[in-house]
Amino acid sequence: MSMTAEKFQEIERLGGCVDLSDRARFRLTGADRVRYLNGQVTNDVRTANGRETLYACVTDIKGRIVGDLFINAGQQGEALWFDAEPALRDVLGPRLERYIIADDTELTDVTDEWRLWHVFGEAASALLAQAGSGGILRSNRLGVEGVDIWLPLSEAAFQASCPLLSADEFETYRILRGIPRHPNELGCDTFPPEAGLDHRAMSYTKGCYIGQEILSRIRSSGKMPRELAQWQMTDIEGGIAAGESMFLPQEGGHFKSIGRVTSVAWHPAVERFVGLALLRQGFAVVDSELPVGGDTPRIGSRVKISPYVKQ
Repeated sequence: MSMTAEKFQEIERLGGCVDLSDRARFRLTGADRVRYLNGQVTNDVRTANGRETLYACVTDIKGRIVGDLFINAGQQGEALWFDAEPALRDVLGPRLERYIIADDTELTDVTDEWRLWHVFGEAASALLAQAGSGGILRSNRLGVEGVDIWLPLSEAAFQASCPLLSADEFETYRILRGIPRHPNELGCDTFPPEAGLDHRAMSYTKGCYIGQEILSRIRSSGKMPRELAQWQMTDIEGGIAAGESMFLPQEGGHFKSIGRVTSVAWHPAVERFVGLALLRQGFAVVDSELPVGGDTPRIGSRVKISPYVKQ
């Protein structure tokens, strides 16, 4: 079910909340937990605390994304806790445990022991002062102020006093906000900087981690295969689907494929399709109009590239 214009306006005014309890959740304990995890993710785990989440990516030896995490150090500082996309539950555990060799650390899947809620926008204002207590953490998941609320499964569910988003509405809203997500924009063929995560999820001063050499080279050269772009359909009628190609018109009526659509949502305010795409670096020119179609140049719709603001 798509988001209605009334629900969108309500969320923009009042904020909202979403139940993220289906996300995978892990606990990392042991004396070497900070040093170990710092060598596995793109951000500086030494800065993790019990008041806010630290966003980071796990990358492979080629610098491409295995998964993205929201990390915190727990209310008592006794462990590192992190959550990830539901589909990564059976991926991240084996990937991280592979590199636990002589480290004093233990990784435990605690997905079935906790609930996780996210409150954002105006609705989060009253909760921000409570960050660091009662399982409340300052957390930016949608490019706006927000809080995460961790609750043991044995406790009563969180009672929302603001608009509640369904999973589909949350997905629509994150696309409208331009937030990349696994597996749409973040996956085994994507470098974090391609998805605009170089400021939000990466530290270039923390030292070595798996994939760091490649990512430092990208930063030094400024060159990467693709970049994230936002777009809006120019016409109201017609449709567009994730996976379709975007083309650059050439002389003689030919077309050159320059990337693909990764996420699509119906914008209830402008009443047309909008979304995200990964395009060859340098081709995401603001206000340019690009035809979209299948893998062959069978052009279906046209989109206009919008300014992309890194969250």
